[in-house]
Amino acid sequence: MGTFAVINPATGETLAEYPDATAEEIESALTSAQKAYKEWARTTTVAERAALAQRAAELFDERKDELGAIINREMGKPLDQSVGEAEFSGAITAAFAKNAEKWLADEQLEVEDGLRSFFRFQGTGVILGIMPWNYPYYQVARFAVPNLILGNTVILKHAAQCPESALALEKIFRDAGFPEGAYVNVFATHEQLADIIADDRIQGVSLTGSERAGAIVAEQAGRHLKKCVLELGGSDVFLVLDTADVDHAVEHAVGGRMENTGQACNGSKRIVVMDKHFDEFAEKFKAAIAGQSYESGDFGPLSSSQATETLSKQVKSAIDQGAEVLVGSTEPEGNVFTPTVLANITPSMDVYSQELFGPVAQLYKVSSDEEAVELANSSPYGLGSVVICDDLERAERVGNQLDVGMVFIGAAGLEGADVPFGGVKKSGYGRELGKVGMLEFANKKLFRFAE
Repeated sequence: MGTFAVINPATGETLAEYPDATAEEIESALTSAQKAYKEWARTTTVAERAALAQRAAELFDERKDELGAIINREMGKPLDQSVGEAEFSGAITAAFAKNAEKWLADEQLEVEDGLRSFFRFQGTGVILGIMPWNYPYYQVARFAVPNLILGNTVILKHAAQCPESALALEKIFRDAGFPEGAYVNVFATHEQLADIIADDRIQGVSLTGSERAGAIVAEQAGRHLKKCVLELGGSDVFLVLDTADVDHAVEHAVGGRMENTGQACNGSKRIVVMDKHFDEFAEKFKAAIAGQSYESGDFGPLSSSQATETLSKQVKSAIDQGAEVLVGSTEPEGNVFTPTVLANITPSMDVYSQELFGPVAQLYKVSSDEEAVELANSSPYGLGSVVICDDLERAERVGNQLDVGMVFIGAAGLEGADVPFGGVKKSGYGRELGKVGMLEFANKKLFRFAE
């Protein structure tokens, strides 16, 4: 079997296989992307490119049911969430199209000598995107769309289990009117990716994936002086400090942990609750997690047998080292992993510093804000966080002390189509979405006039 294949995680059935790219196909991708950059991206306006993106946004919505069915069978996401991802991808695409001229307008500089000076934001060339399986459309939209509007062209290598969503995305951009070479899908192997990164026609690399993959790509890119944006793992904290509505806190903790069957980089993986609320919260949280139903579509199978094996080993190791299972089962049925809550976790356990990519929550009790912050910051990751506290000034004060890239106060799921996303520490660097995301691979070209 080749690298790229559709294997339905609900059944284990191999539905389709696609051959790896040949050396000739890789060269063709590089050639066409470079040609499109020179002949299209550099000769069109932001408004013209944004208009094509707006059409792509419409196609995401028009094809949402078809797109949803594809990723449902590729990586097991419940169908309503799959369709929702296609819709959100369209909303992201539309947001970039709507705001592009404003976000890319010349930035006037106030300089001491008074000379007229400004930044102009332009493309730099061909950008390589290496994208993951957990959000096959959303991750690509937030990377590719701003670069295309900015004036870059894109070569996209998708996850091995997502060949059909990869092809569907390429078709959307072509049908929207982007010319040949503006967005090119390649079924590249890891070895071919190293060669692509080294090629002088590539000006930057954006990767969303594991810490290990990020380290490899960053090393390869650094060796060839290519800029990187890395969105890697996370073990996000969900802090419950003080609230008159524990039910609200439980609802958002469950939502934050169970979104995409727990396979979200910024999912709420560590639930940290102040002692005054702990007993009530724990009982309600356990009941809510236990009430999640596979048959009703609350969650789906894990994305692959490898994902199931990895999570199972992590949970069993935690139990062997003394963690307690409050809810759930450590024995998956195929790739269906019962939603689970672990407690009594100590810093000496491996799971304390691991990312659990699946429907498994860690539950902690703390007795002060200082203890909560210390626990939160003990993770090697620093992607997002949620702070539940009726005193918003206290919530902001605690959030200010968290070593993370994002703080959501009062609720989980506060992502937005035009809201920047990214982290610190081993969660990577750089940002996607919003104006800051649009400028990651921009040439911030300085203009100065003598008089």
